[in-house]
Amino acid sequence: MITLDLARCSGCSRCEVNCSFFHSGKIGRSGARIKVVKIEDIGIDYPVVCQQCRERYCTKCPEKAIQVDSLGQVIVSPTLCTACGTCEILCPIGAIELFEEIPLVCDLCGGDPRCVQACTLDALHYEPEATGAISLKEFKTSSRGLHPEAKRLRYVIALSQELRDRWVAERRG
Repeated sequence: MITLDLARCSGCSRCEVNCSFFHSGKIGRSGARIKVVKIEDIGIDYPVVCQQCRERYCTKCPEKAIQVDSLGQVIVSPTLCTACGTCEILCPIGAIELFEEIPLVCDLCGGDPRCVQACTLDALHYEPEATGAISLKEFKTSSRGLHPEAKRLRYVIALSQELRDRWVAERRG
């Protein structure tokens, strides 16, 4: 699983750029499997990537095109996938998004995540032993009917609250 030290993230998007280039040979946010959510008014930049959650909502694919591999990463079969969008709909944090009829989701780059390599601020970490440790059940209900970008925003606002509260407390001293 890829984890984040939010206090270290500057929002530089090197993770997005390296992910996109590794997977497609092109640089662009739409082809990245990690997306940096930037909330300017509260000063938060937060990369959202598959959390290899305990529930594995994405594996409820009606075509059986999504499997979990030995590292815990999500693997999409291009021959079975019909781009129905079920995986995108079911992911409660917007970590899966269809792009050009292909569901893009983190595959951990085969165990050597390029986003983690690209992070010069040491904000991203790869922890293979943490697979399935996180439950996303609390986000499931509130994410129904939302576009992946809106799901990511809700997820980031919820997870960044503790850090924002700490920053406010420190300022008040």
